[in-house]
Amino acid sequence: MKKLTISAFALITAILLANSIQAQTIVVPDTLSGWTRTWIANLNGSQASYDNWSEGGVNTVSWAASTVYTKMYRKEQFAFGFRTNLRYGQSVIDGDTRKSDDLISLRLRSTYALQKESKFAVYGAIQFRTQFANGFIYEGKTNPAGADSLISGFFSPAYFTEGAGLEYNASPKLQIQAGIALKQTVISDGDLAPNYGLNRGDTFRSEGGFTTGISFQTPVAENIQYSSNLETFTSLANPIDETDVFWANKLVGQINSLISASFQFEMRYDNDFSSEVQIKQVLSAGISVNLH
Repeated sequence: MKKLTISAFALITAILLANSIQAQTIVVPDTLSGWTRTWIANLNGSQASYDNWSEGGVNTVSWAASTVYTKMYRKEQFAFGFRTNLRYGQSVIDGDTRKSDDLISLRLRSTYALQKESKFAVYGAIQFRTQFANGFIYEGKTNPAGADSLISGFFSPAYFTEGAGLEYNASPKLQIQAGIALKQTVISDGDLAPNYGLNRGDTFRSEGGFTTGISFQTPVAENIQYSSNLETFTSLANPIDETDVFWANKLVGQINSLISASFQFEMRYDNDFSSEVQIKQVLSAGISVNLH
């Protein structure tokens, strides 16, 4: 019963993460001339307490904060974009504190159209991703002794990816890219290395390979926007069926200038971590503030 209560509360916590989910890639509008930037911050929380309540319940407090800063530039055939996405949240369930969200993400991307008004462009991109705090598998699922199992931490892992190639802008809604890439995996805690395909004690791995990407974004109704981003990385050192796949989908409805609702579905396949597909779903509604 306690396990069901905690699982249900984890879902409720996810629902509180308002508008913190941003498109994975950076698409610079063709209509842009010069610089533009956006900065969105979110802070959400919830609290519930019970005393002699006939339906039962568990005392809970949760909070989640996020900020997304994006800066873009376009001049004639050249375009540049930068985005930082930071998220962190916690839930306190009957005195037991657990992490509910955690992300540090930085992206830089530049393109140069082969000709004026051409749909083809060359691109270069750099990406970085890690987390703020330790991550655990709870309830002793992998530890017979019943203790929580540490699976990740700050810079354990951290991923750096550098890529370059050719982009095809099929329309303002659809972009397709393919190229070559380098990927570095950093594990600051060598004891966690086996969780990410390295030998225990190892702290670094570098791979070369090929990358592809598809980005799609379109309005589906008034004040409702859908975006989808598919990214892959195929290492030259691994079989093609071990290609890393990251697919993110987001549906956002802007209720007014402060309140929005969104649904996120993400799927990952990373054979270094697991031979099974990773899935994340988040339904959220809350307040967001545009700082610029």
